[in-house]
Amino acid sequence: VQLVESGGGLVQAGGSLRLSCAASGFTFDDYAIGWFRQAPGKEREGISWISSSDGSTDYADSVKGRFTISIDNAKNTVYLQMNSLKSEDTAVYYCAASDSFYVERGANEYGYWGQGTQVTVSS
Repeated sequence: VQLVESGGGLVQAGGSLRLSCAASGFTFDDYAIGWFRQAPGKEREGISWISSSDGSTDYADSVKGRFTISIDNAKNTVYLQMNSLKSEDTAVYYCAASDSFYVERGANEYGYWGQGTQVTVSS
């Protein structure tokens, strides 16, 4: 069971990035997928979640209206489209999977984690 994030990088403020989270060893069917991030010296923050079962989504206030989470079940991949990036979005971004039918915000609900991908937004 493995989750692999990609798509991070350096971008100017106001720019966009799309992160991908590809699963291997299992399928996203009936899993909830979450994106979390951790900036240096700060606690891990959950930012976006999706249920692969019913497609329901949820967003933290800090990214609502700027980030969009989506899933391609055929490719077993979850995406995080990040627009209007700000310097405060700089962090390592992780995707995680929870064997929950419903969207789960709490990190403790997630048993599978990727290795993370760095996003740096320059101002």
